[in-house]
Amino acid sequence: MRGETVLALTEKSNHNSDQREAGRLQVLDVIRAAGTIARIDIAKATGFSPATVTVITSQLLETGLIEEITPEPSTDAKPSTRRGRPRVALRLRGKAHLIAGLKVAHNMVSVLILDFEGKDVLSHEMPLPEPRMATPHFCDTMYEAVNQACAKGGLSINDLSGIGVALAGLVDAKRRFIYWSSSLTDRNVNLGAALDAAMPCPVFLDNDANLVAKAEHLFGEGRNIDDFIVVTIEHGVGMGIVIDGEIYRGTRGCGAEFGHTKVQLEGALCQCGQRGCLEAYVGNYALLREANIMDRETPLTDVPTLFKRAQSGDTMARSIFDRAGRMFAMGLANLVNIFDPKLIILAGERLSFDYLHADTVLESMRQSVVQVDAPLPDVRVHAWGDHMWAKGAAAYAIEQVSALSVREVPVDA
Repeated sequence: MRGETVLALTEKSNHNSDQREAGRLQVLDVIRAAGTIARIDIAKATGFSPATVTVITSQLLETGLIEEITPEPSTDAKPSTRRGRPRVALRLRGKAHLIAGLKVAHNMVSVLILDFEGKDVLSHEMPLPEPRMATPHFCDTMYEAVNQACAKGGLSINDLSGIGVALAGLVDAKRRFIYWSSSLTDRNVNLGAALDAAMPCPVFLDNDANLVAKAEHLFGEGRNIDDFIVVTIEHGVGMGIVIDGEIYRGTRGCGAEFGHTKVQLEGALCQCGQRGCLEAYVGNYALLREANIMDRETPLTDVPTLFKRAQSGDTMARSIFDRAGRMFAMGLANLVNIFDPKLIILAGERLSFDYLHADTVLESMRQSVVQVDAPLPDVRVHAWGDHMWAKGAAAYAIEQVSALSVREVPVDA
């Protein structure tokens, strides 16, 4: 009986602790979204009582995660009729933590360091020694990239509180486990643990397209929109899905693999090892492979050169891009028919070339969508580079560091 009583009290204590942590995180999220905000407005946004907000913000102030901002004296000639102390605003304390975000591309790793407010501190790019590496070599390379970035800004790698890593592949973000990635020669890797051993702070992983979706939601075309899809096109093809403001990852963390949906039975070989995947017709490597098969005398190594040839009237190059556009239109139509999203964002530096969002491609998509008397989803193009991917990785790491930080707040702080 005594044991049951102790167990019940322990469960109640754990439940109360979880509630406190969730409340602190909710307040932090509201402050982050607002930039600066008064306590009474936090209470309105969260539904917490003013007394609860006062307790939580006092704890966060005590531990240095937020700070008070006293408003500047009014310059109006007309004196204020408000009595008492001026309303004090709160904001995140940028110096509380430094966070690094990494985007691992085919031949480059981009590093972005943010403060706890999410403001850019510095960025750095480092060429990769090879596009695919064994896990130990990959971890050493990521350490070197972060170390170089910190040195560039006069920082130590030990100044970082967390690191977010965005890479292509099948990633279980919760377990920090990689089933397969085009950046690794190994499969089924506990990459989070391996990176933790190499780095001086916690490391958080996710599929790069998921973190693009996070970046779009926080900083880009998806701001103030809680239901949308991001499709990324670079070496491969990825997708991030945001539903009710949250990233959808699937049961195993492998959902939203748009690039590996099948568009042709026994079709072209994909880098994942299967045949007929969409990215085997649309990804950079697929376009170059097709070009070099059709023209073996002048091997091509980059898509921009192939695109210039298409623009100049090269029949072979134009046929490759035309087929890629038709395949991509089929894939987009499938997305609309399955998800019926409010918005589709086509994201990535490769979108500076219009072969995947030309009028003919979007019209082909519209013709393949189930026809109803309602507007089709808005399709927007956001052609940015690896900086934005790294910012999504850093934003994800900030969320995780925030969760760790509020867990460490003493109960009586």
